[in-house]
Amino acid sequence: MARKMYLLPAMKLDELREEVANGTIDTVLLAITDMQGRLMGKRLTARHFVDEVAEHGAEGCNYLLAVDVDMTPVEGFAMASWAGGYGDFVMRPDLDTLRLVPWQQATALCIADVVWHDGSDVVASPRQVLRRQLARLAERGWGAAAGTELEFMLFRDTYEQAYHKGYRLLDPANLFNSDYSLLATARVEPLIRRIRNGMEGAGMPVEDSKGECNFGQHEINFRYADALATADRHVIYKNGAKEIAAEMGMAITYMAKFDQREGNSCHIHFSLTDADGPLFAREQATFDCFLAGQLAALRELTLLLAPNVNSYKRYAAGSFAPTAVAWGHDNRTCALRVVGHGPGLRFENRAGGADLNPYMALSALIAAGLHGVDQGLQLGPVFEGDAYSAPELPRLPTSLPAARELFANSQIAREAFGAEVVAHYVNAADVELAAFGSAVTDWERYRGFERL
Repeated sequence: MARKMYLLPAMKLDELREEVANGTIDTVLLAITDMQGRLMGKRLTARHFVDEVAEHGAEGCNYLLAVDVDMTPVEGFAMASWAGGYGDFVMRPDLDTLRLVPWQQATALCIADVVWHDGSDVVASPRQVLRRQLARLAERGWGAAAGTELEFMLFRDTYEQAYHKGYRLLDPANLFNSDYSLLATARVEPLIRRIRNGMEGAGMPVEDSKGECNFGQHEINFRYADALATADRHVIYKNGAKEIAAEMGMAITYMAKFDQREGNSCHIHFSLTDADGPLFAREQATFDCFLAGQLAALRELTLLLAPNVNSYKRYAAGSFAPTAVAWGHDNRTCALRVVGHGPGLRFENRAGGADLNPYMALSALIAAGLHGVDQGLQLGPVFEGDAYSAPELPRLPTSLPAARELFANSQIAREAFGAEVVAHYVNAADVELAAFGSAVTDWERYRGFERL
């Protein structure tokens, strides 16, 4: 991953107007990101977008930020409820995100911020949470740069076939460990190449793609960028890759742990910037405090890196997913891996799974770092060796209930995000736990159908 910041200019509104006038673009996707990190929104006629929505925004039901993964309205969210009538909020286009969608015909996309009718932020909206953390950095003259490395598993079944199979006995695109294998990745290159080129065409510069360890597992990496742009690109890419795979009769999953082999990670590379560029190498004390904050806050903020029941099954010794809260130089057994030198000095948080919401995960990293800076935390000694087998190290929470309790009682989270945001995402965890608690799994049927 290159360390140079790289931002392609977005499509300008006037350029879109010209494309609409000559009939090249007829549809604009107006998208927000929900709690699960998914794109939600509307397909607008391009003429309506340029004439009305670009300036005034569009409305959407506020339940979009108060539902479970199945889009079921659930209780416990202060911002939206049956008692409140499930009214609308405003999706206000961020025209800096306007871009082509090359894998869809005559289509552009624009990400929106979410505000109430009086113009105030919907504070629990993931993009607004990240904007607030970036504003905290800006008060100090700092910015954030990041890259997310998102792994997925690819199957030769369609999404519909996978559903009807009960997601069992699926056909992985590769049948052996394909980590760095050029032979194995060549077999799926028609799809992976189309994803790479489609994302480039959408103004999202791709660096590389590679095979990974699990069967059919792959990764596509993007250029390091401003943290908000990275989060935007992450959700567009994740959605677009699924769309392209579906069109080609295949299916992608970003589940953190699909089977007993290696899970899907989302490693996050992170650094600070100021007016003179990358900051960490020039201000060692700031780097040390910021990294010390990551160590101090990681357990309390794990919920924002691992938001689902399934997320915690990824944390397994010897799996390249971390279990210990430690930092090391280029040590992949630690949750925090320091890499790079000079302007490229950065840390990599390895705790996140591919199911995370990038806005919330990046917000967690900023909140943790600022806690370290504000408290003047001292960075402990580097860990060397195998962190999996070091009993003296603190451990990441091993379940969603444990992570939920740590987050709910975290003063760090409350000070960084505010009580409203903390309550919102604690309730989201409660909803996930209630749904899982009421489900009967295949494991239970196999174990108990005959023998109990």
